[in-house]
Amino acid sequence: MKISNRSSRSAGGRRTSAAIALGAVLALTATACGDDGSGAGGDKGAEGSGKGKITFWDNNGGIRTAVWKEIIAAFEKANPDIDVEYVGIAATEYQSKVDTAIQGGGLPDVGGVGAAMLAGFSAQNALEPLDDRLAKSSLSGKLNEDMVESLSAAGGGDGTLYSVPTSANNGVLYYRTDLFEKAGLDAPTTWDKFYEAAEKLTNKDKNEFGYTIRGGSGSIAQALDAMYGQSGITSFWDAGKKKTTVNDPKNVDALEKYAALYKKVTPAADVNNDFAKMTAQWDTGTIGMVNHNLGSYQDHVKALGDEKFRGIPQPVGASGKRVQVSNPVDGLGVFKSSKNKEAAWKFIEFATAHEQNSKFNESAGQVPSNTEAAKDAWIQKAEPTKLAAEALNDGSTTIVQLPYYLPDWNTLSKSESEPAFQKVLLGEMSAKDFLDDLAEKLNEAQTEWTEQMG
Repeated sequence: MKISNRSSRSAGGRRTSAAIALGAVLALTATACGDDGSGAGGDKGAEGSGKGKITFWDNNGGIRTAVWKEIIAAFEKANPDIDVEYVGIAATEYQSKVDTAIQGGGLPDVGGVGAAMLAGFSAQNALEPLDDRLAKSSLSGKLNEDMVESLSAAGGGDGTLYSVPTSANNGVLYYRTDLFEKAGLDAPTTWDKFYEAAEKLTNKDKNEFGYTIRGGSGSIAQALDAMYGQSGITSFWDAGKKKTTVNDPKNVDALEKYAALYKKVTPAADVNNDFAKMTAQWDTGTIGMVNHNLGSYQDHVKALGDEKFRGIPQPVGASGKRVQVSNPVDGLGVFKSSKNKEAAWKFIEFATAHEQNSKFNESAGQVPSNTEAAKDAWIQKAEPTKLAAEALNDGSTTIVQLPYYLPDWNTLSKSESEPAFQKVLLGEMSAKDFLDDLAEKLNEAQTEWTEQMG
């Protein structure tokens, strides 16, 4: 992305890429799909016989392939008249692949639809509404209400449920207990202790670092978490919901301090590291801390065992309160063009019922959406998941809700911002300029969305 200088904009006010994309999506919905409830390209799909073949796209292929194949095998055994074709797609490629299929055809019957991409898909009329199906299902009353509400809110503003939740993730600070004990450091439960440990555990001559920072794909969510966690600001928008708080002076100061960690207490390679490279680097055992989420817990156990590290909720700020940005709820949706929606829905029901939802989340290390699965014994044994669930329910944590309802949020917060954040890490752009530019785009996207919603 090329970051434009705000002073170079035309006097008439040029709409940003986020707002333009939003308008284009809404225009596409109106022209290509019409108002008749059709899917993309006018394909309404069909209920089908509830038998035969369906295709499932996994939105985290490679990482979750093994557990999904187990679930599919169990589903096909319980439903011998339905065959499921599994297609695993890397998380970094999933949205673009679905967007391409919406325009050109070839969508699956069912697929992963998390909160971060939900608005973009639903705005293109590509997803089947699921409220009625859920109300009549055996799942009714057995799914976490907050997760259901989160996905309903992310669908574009009308409260329609287009995705059934499978799990909730949460930000986690993983730290090496053996290294902390050796250095005489307290657990990094506050931001002050976090910064102290990052510095004290760094010895560049020995290739030892206190922290590894995410500078590649997915860096913005982690940076926002660090910003709001330190500033203590608890809302993404001002009181009138017209201007974002991302460039509030407190957030600017927080990002400056966080970005200054790069190369001072982190490896130089971090500027290009996505989560896989970052967490693999941490697993080598020479880095004190890493911020990720519950999803990497099992990888750390395999690499380090469960005695050398802990995964705890994000540090608390100076006020003693923990503030963190919302981690998107993941889920499963039925694509409107499916010719066998009944069978696709059966698969969702099966996958999010107690046994399979528990199996999936134990493998992923995430919080189950099924309330019965959330009581299973494995959660008590997986400390990061247990602590995350407690932090989200005991009143100690305030969640800053990110605007997943903006159709272009996923693009704006990833591909359009990640290269600029790398410039911040490299000292080629100030944190203030970066956040001011991001804020301008968000404010215009919010205004456009508000006008479209009436």
